[in-house]
Amino acid sequence: MQVPVFQGFGLDLSGCHYGTLNIDFSPLEVSLTNPDHCFENVNWTEFHPPETFSFWTVEIKANETDVVNGWIYYAHPETKERHWQPPTTLELLAPHLRGIEPGSTIQLRDEGGRIKLMDTIRLRARLLEFLKFRVLASQQTFFEADTLLKRQQWLSTMFPEALQLSEQNLDRVWTQARSLYTET
Repeated sequence: MQVPVFQGFGLDLSGCHYGTLNIDFSPLEVSLTNPDHCFENVNWTEFHPPETFSFWTVEIKANETDVVNGWIYYAHPETKERHWQPPTTLELLAPHLRGIEPGSTIQLRDEGGRIKLMDTIRLRARLLEFLKFRVLASQQTFFEADTLLKRQQWLSTMFPEALQLSEQNLDRVWTQARSLYTET
């Protein structure tokens, strides 16, 4: 149902199989930047509110002989009400790939380096440990005037790696640090 809609926006998916190939990278989470296409507030069906979709072109190697160009298909979760995809999963659109079955190995190549895999659980744990002594040293003031922008500015100089975490994950760590390391 979506192919003609995306065609109207200038993205030709007609050579792709009508279904996604889901790749699970658990426990690592997928981080994507700079899509080739981003279509906001797409009203593609009467059964869902408008959604935002992004696409990245990638080279897919499914076996020794099949190397094809395909797309990472990403329905932005903040606009998708009815179907949730875990952050450990990528959805691919590609021509039919012979011999693919559950458990198959697939290689992806992105010339732009826009796909990253993150160990979010470990990064959150490292940030929580990093915050421990800073909060304990200044319990009365650490959480004053606490906004996302101020957190991000502070982290950019103190622990820039943490900026790879989503806003939701940063908030979880901050809430946990406040709960564990303050006397309130």
